[in-house]
Amino acid sequence: MKIVTWNINGVRARIGNLTHWLTESAPDIVCLQEIKTVDEQFPRAEIEALGYNVETHGQKGFNGVAILSKLRFDEVNRGLPGDDADEQARFIEGVFSTDKGALRVVSLYLPNGNPIDDEKKFPYKLSWMARLERWAQERLRLEEALVLAGDYNVIPEPIDARFPENWLGDALFQPQTRQAFRRLLNLGFTEAVRAVTDASDTYTFWDYQAGAWQKNNGIRIDHLLLSPEAANRFSSASIEKHVRAWEKPSDHVPVAIDLALQPA
Repeated sequence: MKIVTWNINGVRARIGNLTHWLTESAPDIVCLQEIKTVDEQFPRAEIEALGYNVETHGQKGFNGVAILSKLRFDEVNRGLPGDDADEQARFIEGVFSTDKGALRVVSLYLPNGNPIDDEKKFPYKLSWMARLERWAQERLRLEEALVLAGDYNVIPEPIDARFPENWLGDALFQPQTRQAFRRLLNLGFTEAVRAVTDASDTYTFWDYQAGAWQKNNGIRIDHLLLSPEAANRFSSASIEKHVRAWEKPSDHVPVAIDLALQPA
């Protein structure tokens, strides 16, 4: 089963790229971030025509997450628990039946947090990560295959940036951010890409500015975390980097994993 995360950076602006990629890559489950649309305006017809079920958690103009799946949804949960005042659309969970039991897949879009001296933005990022950690602890007790996929806005290690020194003042690379990501991993998750390669120049995002793509001035901020039950079924991970060279690209590219699971 192929599961992919992709920050699409505006699904309506890139629906042509998305449908072309769905046909080319043929994923079973896709986690999208930054769909930047309300649920009612999500271009579901074009995607459903390709055989996907669609569930969204949208928001006007920014944020927004979605899951596209060839499998039928057994359950859908929207919004990260723990803060009833949080209205930002950054979290959606789908539950599916497989030959090995339940599969839970989350599409998440973690807050950026910049600028770090803002009295709200960086604290919001850290509090969101703390909520995610508490939620993940609860879900791990179910002992099910769980995939936390998305744009984490976290550069885990210096190797994950072409020029780490350029990110020292950025929320994505702050010690508190990286520590919160490690705490999440230390609950028992496997970070899929780093489980298969320790190579540098392994990036998922290239800014639109200053020829970052052409110079390979990238960072790795899109991650898939696997529970022990998912990691036991994990066979490969890959970054579909060529998509960044398409016309009107997102500044992120799809990151894919394969799990030895079949629909029930």
